[in-house]
Amino acid sequence: MLRHFRYGTIARLSKALILGIVCLAAPARAETVHILALGDSLTAGYGLMDEDGFVPQMRAWLAERGHDVRLVNGGVSGDTTAGGLARAEWSLTPEIGGMIVALGGNDMLRGIDPAVVRANIEAILDIADQHHVAVLLVGALAPGNYGPEYKTAFDALYPELAQSHGALFYESFFKALIGDEGGSLAELSALLQSDGLHPTAEGVRRIVADMGPSVEALIDRAAR
Repeated sequence: MLRHFRYGTIARLSKALILGIVCLAAPARAETVHILALGDSLTAGYGLMDEDGFVPQMRAWLAERGHDVRLVNGGVSGDTTAGGLARAEWSLTPEIGGMIVALGGNDMLRGIDPAVVRANIEAILDIADQHHVAVLLVGALAPGNYGPEYKTAFDALYPELAQSHGALFYESFFKALIGDEGGSLAELSALLQSDGLHPTAEGVRRIVADMGPSVEALIDRAAR
């Protein structure tokens, strides 16, 4: 009776030990990473079929590379940095681990003081810091018609804020369309809609392919 008890007990303990070793050896299943894309019409996919917008195309690009990520479309057409700031706090729901901030184009089009844009972007980054949310800041470049002082101040605020907050930085939403050689958006009309401001589906595809690795880096930070 005692021998049977000991054998049964040892057998059960052995099975439990083996099961524990197997569980430890098996890779833990990664949880879905939740990313918020906070932006304006460029993020929202203005003028495009739903599947052709920035967020759906980026989702597909990431899925093809095996990322388990939920990308939330927080783009609002016509939004300025002030509008983005007004909704940043409540947009960062508890599951959000990372945020793409792509705002400022409408501020620039309205000639809003770069100091105001800087203050709004910094406040958004402060909110992200408070929520322990990783950030990819997408810059914007002002045209020369506002004068060199405006352009210098506007263009510089994005990389400076990204550096001071330890955020990832992507130079410009249109970087993939303009290219390293510079050039004007007018020269790339085939990749823009008739308004000359918003990319076509093919334009978005190129933007996603170029920005994608930066979003992958954001996912890596958000998953930590």
